Amino acid sequence: MDKRIIPLIMCGGAGTRLWPASREVRPKQFLPLFGERSTFQDTLLRVSDASLFERPIVITNAAYRFMVLEQLAEIGIEADILLEPTRRDSGPAIAAGAVFARSRERDAIVLALAADHVVRNTQAFIAACRQGLAAAETGRIVTFGVKPERPATEYGYISPGEAVTGEVRAVARFVEKPDAATAAEYVRSGYLWNSGNFMFPASVLLDEYRKVDAGSVDAVTNAVAKAGRDLGFVTLESEAFGSAKAISIDYAVMEKTSRAAVIPVDCGWSDVGSWHAVWELSEKDAQGNAARGVAVFEDSRNCNVTTDRALVALEGVDDLVVVATPDAVLVSRQKEASGLKRLVAKLKTVAPHVTEEHLKVLRPWGSYESVDNGERHQVKRIVVKPGGRLSLQKHHHRAEHWIVVRGAAQVTVNETVRMVHENESIYIPMGAVHRLENPGKIMLELIEVQTGSYLGEDDIIRIEDDYRRS
Repeated sequence: MDKRIIPLIMCGGAGTRLWPASREVRPKQFLPLFGERSTFQDTLLRVSDASLFERPIVITNAAYRFMVLEQLAEIGIEADILLEPTRRDSGPAIAAGAVFARSRERDAIVLALAADHVVRNTQAFIAACRQGLAAAETGRIVTFGVKPERPATEYGYISPGEAVTGEVRAVARFVEKPDAATAAEYVRSGYLWNSGNFMFPASVLLDEYRKVDAGSVDAVTNAVAKAGRDLGFVTLESEAFGSAKAISIDYAVMEKTSRAAVIPVDCGWSDVGSWHAVWELSEKDAQGNAARGVAVFEDSRNCNVTTDRALVALEGVDDLVVVATPDAVLVSRQKEASGLKRLVAKLKTVAPHVTEEHLKVLRPWGSYESVDNGERHQVKRIVVKPGGRLSLQKHHHRAEHWIVVRGAAQVTVNETVRMVHENESIYIPMGAVHRLENPGKIMLELIEVQTGSYLGEDDIIRIEDDYRRS
């Protein structure tokens, strides 16, 4: 069999450039922005041809581990999942992936891909991968340089040098994000956008990294060597990984190595770095309006609406972004992406919870969503997947009342275990040891009413837990 590539999917980031849809607990790579699948899932499917690609490696953090597992299962793909104990930027993450890839295959060729990018022409991307593989087999670290569609100021650029093999060129130089005039000159001069995706022999990447920061490479290597296994995840050793310098792979390796090469690609690439980019990639009506969710437009042009639940109606406006979630609404100009970054920074000081969590909180067993709350009560909608169960737990400061609205629940309260069916309810006294599980074949949905003097999530004393959170 010809040499195959090990995909390394990087999905540990927590960007807020698509706030309020994207937040710390569920960032944009896990959101279905352009259909039923997330960009993370689309990225994995793009590299799923077994004739060219091997079993992927996913590197993420502990907070996203069950989300990763669930989204992998939804598309029927298995992967090795590495968990970063702390974020150290793309340099240590890619190095850890390279070390792990070498543990699977000594002469591994790795394709490092961001999980939050969009590629509209998969065929062109795969063709570029095949050319990149030929160059990587000669010891090159190949980056994917996107042929510019416009003089963008939000991307770094690459100046291609002499030919290496096929269309692959040596990198003459990397340049930082330019101003508009400089970007226009770069486009005229044949520069390429730096996509931040790479292909390389794992050993070469680590050798080049070691030349400039041997300590970080040793730290990452130790973190992989001492990694534990927990519920099928590979947990990188915390102290060793944390001692690696936080740095991007561009600064750590690509701008310093003499082995850098670039393959020009024209594959409909976007890093989906703003709501304007989402609008550009979305289907639009005759007036240029795009909508995900229920939206009505009257005398409005080039607007972009994303709504979870509420109907959004726009009248007499142009070039607006409106994003409505159950607990926050964004109204912004289409092309002013930098303003959103400043807004989110301000929100982190004024109302940090709306940048960190959604009202709907995902859990490995399902989800819960706050419906109403007051000083001494809170109402939640809880959904438990078939076969899922919550931890065996108790609360010091609240009692709970559960009403089943769909499916059947098996409920443990102290020594009693009973089934609770649709339109039935059960009371959980304060301090009682209890557990909720779904033994059925359909989703279990229930309404939970909490009453008490303190209703915070930290009033959960876990006695036993399938997901080792106790």
